[in-house]
Amino acid sequence: MASFRPLHDRVLVKRVKEEEKSKGGIIIPDTAKEKPQEGEVIAVGPGARDDEGKRIDPDVKVGDRILFGKWSGTEVTLDGDELLIMKESDIMGIVSRDAAPKGKK
Repeated sequence: MASFRPLHDRVLVKRVKEEEKSKGGIIIPDTAKEKPQEGEVIAVGPGARDDEGKRIDPDVKVGDRILFGKWSGTEVTLDGDELLIMKESDIMGIVSRDAAPKGKK
């Protein structure tokens, strides 16, 4: 992939692939699928600056799985890959598949 470094508090994200079948085994055509709202962080900018000019470090890092809003970001194509550039504030949270739900062990 071409070298790309987001500026300020922007993040480069690659959407995760969605299942081609529903849970019931029905194959979903591309035209009926919604784009996933989950992605992997590919690159992170150095962070925004506060009113005094001090850098605010980003909360996400390369490799994090994230959830973002349906209309978040700007779609770009780099080396044939469809990616999103979004502000860190558009990210709703980091997905952690390792943690067990509360109350269950």
